[in-house]
Amino acid sequence: MAESSLLDKPWRKFPEFNAETANKLKEELVDYGPDSETGVTAANVLLIGQIGAGKSSFFNSVNSIFRGKITSKARSGSFEHSLTTVYRKYNVKDHNSGQTLKIRLCDTRGLEEDFTIDSQEISHILDGNVPDRYQFNPSAPFTTETFGFIRNPHLGDRIHCVAFVVDGSTIDVIPEKILKQMKAMQSRMNQRNIPQVVYLTKLDKVCPMVEEDAGHMFHSSAIREAVDKIADVMGLPRGFVLPIKNYESETILDQNIDILILKALKQTADFADDYMEEQVEKMAAENGQGRKEKE
Repeated sequence: MAESSLLDKPWRKFPEFNAETANKLKEELVDYGPDSETGVTAANVLLIGQIGAGKSSFFNSVNSIFRGKITSKARSGSFEHSLTTVYRKYNVKDHNSGQTLKIRLCDTRGLEEDFTIDSQEISHILDGNVPDRYQFNPSAPFTTETFGFIRNPHLGDRIHCVAFVVDGSTIDVIPEKILKQMKAMQSRMNQRNIPQVVYLTKLDKVCPMVEEDAGHMFHSSAIREAVDKIADVMGLPRGFVLPIKNYESETILDQNIDILILKALKQTADFADDYMEEQVEKMAAENGQGRKEKE
């Protein structure tokens, strides 16, 4: 564990860790929906990360918060090869209101050193060509000829924001091959103007004070250092790096862990909204241009 101290002032402005904040964030997410102008029913957030970084655990943690108890719908754990072999668009249901959140968490296979994900396959996922429950086949990447290929995806089929899930305790030792894959993916996302965030996980391993209480997250000097490091590695602004803690060994919910996860999800939804709005404006401009050319 890195040397860490608790700073007097938080290094990032963040809501207070209390029941009011937890309930407010929960309500905001239950009430959230993309702008009706977009014609999109739910924001699609793609989770990408190295094996064991906590992709599937993030979905399970979100699911647990809205179920009111610890659950594990997506298979998770630290295995040598990716547990996720099927492309999934997971819905989250709020068991209090009975409503399904209008944010879908899309899970793809974990990044591995000895297996490079086909970059065209990632493009198809970003563009909304890959159907839910598609079974990845390492020996035959997804192409326009693959059964189930969605030929004319709508804005609602596309990915609206990408969350890179990164283990905060291993930033210094991320293998070069993994970084290369992530950078190649980022260039495809940047071509499409798709916003990206980082969910920085396993920070209880970085700072003993955070292990004790997740509410110390923004007072920890070691966490601030980890955020700065990964922001540099990914070439993203520090504010796009969202430190969280997934539910892993816990058996009951913890309000401070909930708040970190809910706030990260809310920020991701806001970025997804920005992207959808931009796409609607772009399509309107293209349609206007098309009409002018016809005239």
